[in-house]
Amino acid sequence: MFDSSPPADRRLSRRRVTALAVAGTALSLAVPVSATAVSGAGRAAAAAPDPVSSFSFTAQERKDALAYWSPARIKAVGKSVDLGPTGPKTKTWTGPQLKTVGRMFMVNAAGADTWCTATAVTSANRSVVMTAGHCVRRSASPDNTNMSMVFVPAYSKGKQPYGAFAVRTVLTPRTFAEEGTNDVAAMVVDADKSGRRLTDVVGGTPVAFNRAVGGTISSFGYPATHPQLGEEVLRCVGTAKKENGQQVIPCDMTGGSSGGPWLADFKEATGQGTLVSVNSGLDGFTPTKMYGEILGATARTMYERAERG
Repeated sequence: MFDSSPPADRRLSRRRVTALAVAGTALSLAVPVSATAVSGAGRAAAAAPDPVSSFSFTAQERKDALAYWSPARIKAVGKSVDLGPTGPKTKTWTGPQLKTVGRMFMVNAAGADTWCTATAVTSANRSVVMTAGHCVRRSASPDNTNMSMVFVPAYSKGKQPYGAFAVRTVLTPRTFAEEGTNDVAAMVVDADKSGRRLTDVVGGTPVAFNRAVGGTISSFGYPATHPQLGEEVLRCVGTAKKENGQQVIPCDMTGGSSGGPWLADFKEATGQGTLVSVNSGLDGFTPTKMYGEILGATARTMYERAERG
């Protein structure tokens, strides 16, 4: 994120996250339980903390979020920031419509309108979206979460071909909320105005957990670079490698692309693949690498809890 400009996802260097969050509306954090004494047995072992942290929005807040993100407001936020020219590694996606990939709008910690990228994924409740942790809350700051969050699948140049879905519940790893590590999130969204669940409308991208790092990855996002300025979905392609406990691919997408899917086994003809990570961070002001988390046990727990929501 970029400190110097108020809107758009502004993640900057790897492991340097700044505010993209606001005071939580209904924050519910897992709290570690201290060891207690047990008569005749000495000290009991400390209970393991819940690995997942979550917060939710009320029905009225969700209704207000949909009203807030009018076409005019969406157009305005796209024009409010320009992070420079689109890089040479980043190309406009010209293949089949990516129904499950969309733009996610929210209000950040400074009260500014902003956006990230997110993906509808297969789930038991047909209502789960995956994105980056820093797109939904401030890292290492449990009380600071974003608000007025809506997901618009297949957004393109002002068009919302499948409507907008209000975010009901947000889940991240507890370590992201408290320590800033494991930058991934799952969200549960409401049905649309016709009562249809998200993946009944757009389908769902499968998610792979504990997958070995490697192979060709297609990464997608809506960066705030010109000439697109968040209005079109863009793509990077590269071979994933492991670096400092994460995955990395060559990519120069910038702010706004955060949370976008990393798709393995991607088929150009169909626009389908398997989600193995999300855009998390870059290697500098002039990026050459994109980092993404390795989706392990905690990410799976988070996802499984979301699909029961």
